[in-house]
Amino acid sequence: MQINRYMDTIFPNLELKPPLFYSWKIGIRFKLGVNYNPNHVYENCPYLLGVYERAITLFNALYSSDDDMVIVIDVEDFAEDETVKRKLNILSKYVKEKSVLFRLIQHSIPYLKLEDDEDGVYPTRRFLLNCKPTEIRYIQMIKAICNQDMGIKPSLYHRVYFINKSKNTIFHIYDDRGCDLLAASTETIRGIYNQYNEWILDYDRNQIDKVFNENGHFK
Repeated sequence: MQINRYMDTIFPNLELKPPLFYSWKIGIRFKLGVNYNPNHVYENCPYLLGVYERAITLFNALYSSDDDMVIVIDVEDFAEDETVKRKLNILSKYVKEKSVLFRLIQHSIPYLKLEDDEDGVYPTRRFLLNCKPTEIRYIQMIKAICNQDMGIKPSLYHRVYFINKSKNTIFHIYDDRGCDLLAASTETIRGIYNQYNEWILDYDRNQIDKVFNENGHFK
């Protein structure tokens, strides 16, 4: 599969699963949610508006309209006979033209939560869509990902990875708390590191700073 060849070449030995940041040598972990208060969470509340703004801003900084992108979605909660119907429903509301869905492919990979599937009877369904940022409603998609733990619809509970094949980056919003940005080269994302430095998660800041302060190259 083409995406497998790409990953083996650009991100060798990287397995797409959380926590993504700790699985690759060049990356940034950003904090999205600020001043969370469980008693003040509702549709378009200030907390969620702040989450959306950061996530969408980072996406726009990462992607140009003509970039080649692969959206990877891992689904673990439906049976084999539901595959065709559900795989279309997952992305149909986020594509601008239904014809884009003809590029959607699906295959099975070992269940990523191995502790819950020791016998390997529940494989993860991985869906891949080759597209351009201009072909998807990425703002709505990002908001749905951020809503997943908020009890607010629309919600997208599955793990979603945005792979930029033109710039060799991977962007993963794990929930409203934060997101991971990986790259094949520090120089590709140095501008984002500098411009959005205040958004970096303090817990991982020392590790991140070390990567970007080694003369622009990780060794």
